[in-house]
Amino acid sequence: MKPKYIVTMVLAVLLVAGVMIALENKKLEYMDFNSAQSSGRRVQIAGTWVKEKGATYDPASNEFRFTMRDGKGAELPVVLDGARPNNFEISTSIVATGIVENSRFHASNILTKCPSKYESSGKELNPYNNKSRNSDGSL
Repeated sequence: MKPKYIVTMVLAVLLVAGVMIALENKKLEYMDFNSAQSSGRRVQIAGTWVKEKGATYDPASNEFRFTMRDGKGAELPVVLDGARPNNFEISTSIVATGIVENSRFHASNILTKCPSKYESSGKELNPYNNKSRNSDGSL
């Protein structure tokens, strides 16, 4: 085999290995607060806003702060560098991306899930007479 082909194959293998390593380092896992704190890595945490503890935005430092409860019930203060996310007050769940430092979750991004306008209201429509029925079938 010619040296030119060998060098090309070695470079191709190194390129593929480099891409795989970069993708592995960029991968984000869903965790709870306790796991995120022990991992020390950038993670995603799904949870809900603890409305009783409020939420504040400081325009001077451009920080939005609130308390979040994860799926296991643990609560932690969240600090987002940036403005309050759209529809935050009506969100049914939150996914925050960031890292736990000093007993706070420092978020770089927050996604909010809002209630769907297409969710059932508990009444079903009867397609034959167009009258609303309760979930037990009564009118």
